[in-house]
Formats: sequence, C-alpha cells, structure tokens
Amino acid sequence: MPAIIRPAPPLSHPNWQLAPGLVFSGLILLLMGSGLLALILGTESGPAELWQSPYLQGVIRFTAWQATLSVLGSLLIAVPVARALVRHTGFPGRSALLRLMELSLVMPTIVAVSGLVAVYGRNGWLADAAEWAGGSLPWNLYGITGILLAHIFFNAPLAARVMVQTLERIPVNQRRAASQLGLGSWQLWRVLDWPTLRPVLPGLAALVFSLCFTSFAIVVTLGGGPGATTIEVAIYQALRFEFDFNRAALLACVQLLICGGLWWLVFRGNRHQAVLPDQSSSADTASPRADSAGWRRITDRVLIGLFTLFLALPVLAIALRGIPWLAGELANPRLALWGATLRSLAIALPAGFLAVAITLTLLAATNVLKPGLPRSLASVSGYLPLIVPPIVLGTGLFLLIQPRLGIQGYGLLVVSLINSLMALPFTLQVLRGPFQASGTSTLRVADQLDIRGWYRWRWLQWPRLKRPTALALGYGITLSMGDFGVIALFGSPAQPTLPMLLHQQLGSYQVAAATGTACWLLVIIAAIFVLLSRPGRLPHRTPATHTGVTQTGVPHA
Repeated sequence: MPAIIRPAPPLSHPNWQLAPGLVFSGLILLLMGSGLLALILGTESGPAELWQSPYLQGVIRFTAWQATLSVLGSLLIAVPVARALVRHTGFPGRSALLRLMELSLVMPTIVAVSGLVAVYGRNGWLADAAEWAGGSLPWNLYGITGILLAHIFFNAPLAARVMVQTLERIPVNQRRAASQLGLGSWQLWRVLDWPTLRPVLPGLAALVFSLCFTSFAIVVTLGGGPGATTIEVAIYQALRFEFDFNRAALLACVQLLICGGLWWLVFRGNRHQAVLPDQSSSADTASPRADSAGWRRITDRVLIGLFTLFLALPVLAIALRGIPWLAGELANPRLALWGATLRSLAIALPAGFLAVAITLTLLAATNVLKPGLPRSLASVSGYLPLIVPPIVLGTGLFLLIQPRLGIQGYGLLVVSLINSLMALPFTLQVLRGPFQASGTSTLRVADQLDIRGWYRWRWLQWPRLKRPTALALGYGITLSMGDFGVIALFGSPAQPTLPMLLHQQLGSYQVAAATGTACWLLVIIAAIFVLLSRPGRLPHRTPATHTGVTQTGVPHA
C-alpha cells in the first residue's frame, strides 16, 4: 500500500521564519549606516572646530553637566523610594503608585513639561500659593533648574520602579532569614539591598545619563537661553535656523561617540539592566522586613506621600486646567487641534504597526538561527536605536535626503520610519519573553504531531502573543504620538503634530491652550491603551518579560 504523502503545512519552511527577520535586520543596518555615513561625509571641518569654538565647548560641557546632575538627582531619590516601597507592600494605593511611576515610559515629554509649568511656573500653583502667603518662588523654572526638575520627574520614577522589581527578586529564604535575625535598616542595606542593586546601578545610571544627554523637548522648552543649550538643541538650531550642516554633522558625531562609548563601557562590564518594569513581579508579603516598623514606618510613609505628590501634581494640573479649555474646543472645533491630531495619528499608527512587525520577524529569525554572526546581527539590530539617538539618525537622514524634503508628505514618512525604529527596544522588551515562552517539551510534542508553520503559529504561539502584541503596539503608537525631536527636524510649523502644537502654545505663553492640548494628547494615549487591552484573556499568566544585557548584548530601553 503506497504511503500517503500529506502536503506540508503552510509557511512551514524555515525560510519563512528566517528571511523576513534577516531582511529587516539588513534594512535597519543599512538605514543606520547610511545616516552615519552622511554624518561623516558632512563633517568637513573635522574635530579642529571643537577646540577653536568656545560655543561648541560650552554646549558639550553643559550637556554632560546637566546629564550628570540629573543622574545623581534621579538615583538619590529613586533608592530611598524603592526601599520604602519594598518595605511596605500592603498600604492602600501602592499598585496605583507603581502604575503612575510607569507612566513616565509613555507620557510624552512635552506633555510633562506643560504640567510642570502649570505647577512650578511663574503663573503656576506654587507661585499662586507663595503669593497668597506674601512671598514668591525662590527659583526660576527656565534654565538649569527646570531642566533638572523635568529630568528627575521622568527618570526618578523609572529608576525607582526598576529598583523595586530588582529588590523584590531577593530570594525568599534570604528575606526570611534577615527577618528572623532582626537585622536593622543599615544591616539590611549592607547585606541584602546593596548587593542586589549594585549590578543594576551602572547600567541604570548609563540609561538615565543617555536619556538626559539626548534630551530635546525638555531643553528646548525650559532651557531659557543660549547658556542652557545641549547638543541636541544645537543640532536642531544648526539645521533649521542657521543651515550650518557641517556644524550639525560634527555635533551629531560627538554625541554618537559619547553615547556609544558609554554603552560600550556598560557592555564591556557585562552589567544587567532592565528598563521596562516587569509587572509579574511581586513582593513576598509573608515575611515583613524588620525595618518596616516604628519611626521608619512614619518616615517611609512621608517619603512615599511626597513622591506621590511630586508625580501626581503635574498630571492633576493638566487635567484641571486642560479639561475646561478642551471642553470648549470640542464644542467649537477648530482646525489646529484636529489637524494636529490627524497628522499625529497618521505618523504614529504606521510606526506602531511597523515596529511590532519588525520585532516579530527579528525574534523569529533569532529563534531559528544558530549562534554566530547572523544571529548576533539579527539580535542586536533592534537595539541600535539605544546607541544611535533619534536626533543623530535624523540629522544623518536630513543631510541624505535634504533635496527631497520639499515633497509633500515625504518628511512625515521619514518621521514615521524613524519613530518605528526608536520604539523597537520597547517592543522587543515586551515580546521577547512571551515569544520564547513555549517550553522544549511543548515544541517536541508539536513536532511529533507535525504541528508546524501556520498551524503552530495559530494554535501555540498566537494565544501567548495576543495580549503582549497589543501592549507592544500600544507602546509603539504612543511613543510615536509623543515624539517632538524628529518631527522638529522634518515637520513644518504650519502643519504641526500635537507635540509641536503644544510646544508652540508653550512658547507663546498660552498656558490654558497648552494644558488643554496636553490633556487631549493624554486622553488619546489612554484611549489607545484601553482599546488595545481588550484582546481576549489567556487561560494562564505569561512568563515575565524581564531580560538583561547578557541575553542580547545590549540593554533594554
């Protein structure tokens, strides 16, 4: 009796998993390489201009100085807050505070700036309270003070959240032993907390430094003058106002060397770093710490309360000041807000879907490839945006395609493409764990049952990836919605996106309109996440998505 030859399942050939990932990886490397080559070719004067220009030296010094101060301020706040949150795991509102701390990952920078201005600005809440008390604010928000305040607002909660999940991974038996021995706060810090945080701090400090070093929207809005100009702002000014492409290319190369050198040191030290908080981690409430009672309990509650106010007041100010303006705007719609909304969505939606598509193909190719150079390239290419900041890549592409920027829609297409690349580290962080969640035994059984290709994806992988993919899509879309740095290079002030419109309103001191636009942007972001959180629930919890530098060769951000 002749053997029955069954047709191969659709998409079962290994090349269906391998080829798309390799193609996207090659395109990413080609795009990055083209942008960097354009920078190198555009730098005509060479590094000699750096030594001859006091202005450029001042820009580089100020950029490094404000980033260093921001790192110190963020970590000095994050460490005690993280320890307080780990010591007290049962107080009401703890989960809401952790979600608020994670808001810094998706809140557009320019939105947070509008909230900080509404609270700490000349006409803000604190100024009104000080005037009512017969005094005045002892600071000026514009300048180094405002820059540091905004950087700490963004990075302290992010660092504290990462530290919380790191401290919560201390083995249960060690925590119970410390509790039984009655170790005090200092002893627990020396024996448990510091050894756990020490491997994380170098990578975390490098991440915060690079985020502050490459900050654009915060500095261009709160800088207050030439004395508070960073490299990114100087690049923007050189391209958009001075048309000095040589200076822009030179500064972009300097920024790339500094950021790349910093991450090279982190990689060389083989430091572990997680950036997206792992929401599956939870503290062991069965073994309370000995330093969570007495006067320490009071001071921790005060610290947590002040930290909560620090994070919540700008968001509350956006809501209270923005909702009345927004209600009037929605009742009598004007072209500016709705046109900016449509342009932002036209950029963000393709960027989010492209980021998720590239992420899935890169992960599929990494799973198929054996250890070697091709697998390393496929794995590392998705994290190159951490090393090549968006303004650097944007500057290179600006120089490369400058003659075509006058074509209608061409600049917005480039913005969408760059935003999709900038979202890759986040989408990779979200999807890597669920994508690799299928155990060896499950795959072995699938092979024995000849469940391959499309059927394996449909019945084994997609149920695990449905909700993480929706979350990754939310990150990709919202990160692009809040972009201001790249759109400032390629966009037109006459046709702004929502972040650019918000910047224009802040620059003309339209505080009510700015908070209304910021409120509208937050509403859209919240609606996107609510809409994308509706995919069907899984019958079981997906494994943690926490990964580190050693798994991919690069840290996550």
